[in-house]
Amino acid sequence: MEKRGLKYHRGRLGEALREEIETLVEGELADPRIGLVRVTAVHLAEDGRSAQVLVDADGDDEEADRSLEGLEAAREYIRHELVERLRLRRAPELLFRLDRSEREKARVEELLQRAKKRAKVRAKQGGEKA
Repeated sequence: MEKRGLKYHRGRLGEALREEIETLVEGELADPRIGLVRVTAVHLAEDGRSAQVLVDADGDDEEADRSLEGLEAAREYIRHELVERLRLRRAPELLFRLDRSEREKARVEELLQRAKKRAKVRAKQGGEKA
């Protein structure tokens, strides 16, 4: 069972990492491969040695892949800056992953709206026949 204080600390550190990485990505990385990217979440491992960075990239899948390539290329620079800015003894190993949850959520909501419209049409047709 993990101690509550450690879990709280890991959550705060994850949020601080997310904010700093987002700041770096938005303003300081000059890699042309990196498009419009938002850091949606950072999940820190229990031992704190690695962190999964979830990013949402605008554009199609090809543009998202290019953005991920640019982030992978800038990984060590980002880690160095995190050590400097957050005064960490050692920055976690960063693993960049594409986060498509917002798009999937929008798609599910769209499908639910369609299903509701169909149900209303069927209800009206059923009421007219009776």
